[in-house]
Amino acid sequence: HSTAAAKAVKVIRSSRRFALTGTPIENRLSELWSIFDYLMPSFLYGHDTFVRDFETTIVKQEDPAAAARLKRMVSPFILRRRKSDVLTDLPEKIEEVRYVSFDKKQRQIYDSQVLRIRQLLENQSKEDFDRSRIQILSELTRIRQICCDPSLIFEDYTGGSAKREAILDLIQSAAEAGHKCLVFSQFTSVLALLEADLREIGLSYNLITGQTPKLKRMELVRSFNEDETPVFLISLKAGGTGLNLTGADIVIHYDPWWNLAVQNQATDRAHRIGQEKIVTVYKLISRGTIEEKIMAIQESKKALAEEILSGETASITTMSREELMELL
Repeated sequence: HSTAAAKAVKVIRSSRRFALTGTPIENRLSELWSIFDYLMPSFLYGHDTFVRDFETTIVKQEDPAAAARLKRMVSPFILRRRKSDVLTDLPEKIEEVRYVSFDKKQRQIYDSQVLRIRQLLENQSKEDFDRSRIQILSELTRIRQICCDPSLIFEDYTGGSAKREAILDLIQSAAEAGHKCLVFSQFTSVLALLEADLREIGLSYNLITGQTPKLKRMELVRSFNEDETPVFLISLKAGGTGLNLTGADIVIHYDPWWNLAVQNQATDRAHRIGQEKIVTVYKLISRGTIEEKIMAIQESKKALAEEILSGETASITTMSREELMELL
């Protein structure tokens, strides 16, 4: 509600208003308030009142009565269009979580970084925590990168990477069987490592990141759908919308994102109109790490959002110190 876009649309004079969105709740429940503040100002009360009576009560206290009340209020004004209702002939989508286990060296590095963050959090007052939130988020990103490959953090690292080994086995097996893969990661540095691996084993690939020009993106998409290139490497945010990649029938998420809706939008680059094959989705998760916690958060928030409408909510930026400790 505080963005320039939200403020701009709300000053437009109009007799009728509609909102069209694929993710009405992407990061937090108050995003739904902002949409209704555009459609029907004051219908969901003021922002502070909504946060107090609904967002905090539903998300933090998990009050089913508050969730039911909110659903009753908004449901008459929401027309949902599910993909399963519209595309009745769309092939099946099969999802599988692939767990990987660290070797001793990668585990030691991961555990030492987690211990460092725990000590940092435990020794902070609430005021210190509020001031250092950006630093904490940065440290959390570091341990997530260690799950991907410790060499992303430590240039002199010479040990193994459980995920890189697992995904290369998966990609090679898929290519040999005639499948085409989309590989998503939020870290472009991960994609750079995978590029080097694919070149080493002699597999051709395409690549899209946020730096790829629009015309080049379209050219890469067209060629991938028509030629025999077996792998498409895509940064998660760059590939979340606007790409039709039905030439692929395997989707691999190298690392989990806090927001399940973003991952699902990426998967839908392949599982969409025009797809004629069963789509298999693999999620690579490092066992005994923050990635398992992220996946648990995704599922709990998904259930909550489904109760209200159809979005998935999860945001690291709104977590308390206690919730961050639980993550670790």
